[in-house]
Amino acid sequence: MRLDFIRPLYERRGPYASVYTGALTERDRESRWHAVRDRLDTVADPDTVKALESHARRPGTGEAVFATHGDVVLAEPLAEPPPSELAVWSPLPRVTPLLMARGENVPHLRVIVDHAGAEVTVFGGGSPRTAVVEAQDWPLQKTAQGGWSQRRYESAVEDTWEKNAAAVAKEVDEQVRRIGAELVLVAGDPRSRAMLTDHLGTKTSDRVVMVEHGSRKDHGTFERDVEEALDTWLEERRAELLDRHREASGPAGPAQVFHALREGRVHAVLSPGELPQEVWIGEGGTQVSTDAGELRLWGVEEPVRERADSALARAAAMTDAELWFTDKVSEVAAVIRY
Repeated sequence: MRLDFIRPLYERRGPYASVYTGALTERDRESRWHAVRDRLDTVADPDTVKALESHARRPGTGEAVFATHGDVVLAEPLAEPPPSELAVWSPLPRVTPLLMARGENVPHLRVIVDHAGAEVTVFGGGSPRTAVVEAQDWPLQKTAQGGWSQRRYESAVEDTWEKNAAAVAKEVDEQVRRIGAELVLVAGDPRSRAMLTDHLGTKTSDRVVMVEHGSRKDHGTFERDVEEALDTWLEERRAELLDRHREASGPAGPAQVFHALREGRVHAVLSPGELPQEVWIGEGGTQVSTDAGELRLWGVEEPVRERADSALARAAAMTDAELWFTDKVSEVAAVIRY
């Protein structure tokens, strides 16, 4: 999981109020908000509590909201209500429940292609966005009319197909570059799929996975097939990272992982889940250690206690490291950059 979306939280100095709310009736939302407010009133500043109010009381399946110094810095909807509602005031935002609920979102493209063009949906860099790409709309269909012009007409049809495939490839290449897509899932007419891949750049071609079902007129089981392909990719990616960690005898345990993060050497962090044990942090994004004395040697005058998982998320986000949750590790571990 890339953590770009939480990076704005660390561009604002804390402490932070972190609130997780579930789907409630209007009456329940009101009473629950009072409970949240009472919990925060004793520790948080009044402006921050007030900023949270409109979010904490509005309907929805659930929401995670993070606020500091009178501003809501990030509000993320939850697909399901949180297991338990949470309202805490801490040096760093409590993001781990959000990250675990959100799961590994894979930046990817969903492409359904035919001779007329394609429907391209982008997942990454914001809300999903769908565009229809078409370069030329005539002639599209071959005929069996025969005659002296048959070969010329069929050539014109093939030319139209190629132009549309090239236009779609150009758009797909651009979106892969723009959002850093990991996968390009392609369905539709078999001939059009082949033409599309012929026009794609090398970087995009390496990310293509064919999905057998679905057309622009009838998606059929396309979405289900896409989700299965994404799940397969995630499991393979998780297994690959675990193998890399083991083969290289990578850092394991908070002390080693935090040291590697401070040096900017971590490609991916592998975490078993929430890590409530306390560590020491400074104001800098990578200023984290299990030993307060070590941080003082790094120039932190007054180390502060914080949860290990909150400090880990900040250090990973600020060093462009990925964060993956897996039950295959018993303690936090890291995959070092090549």
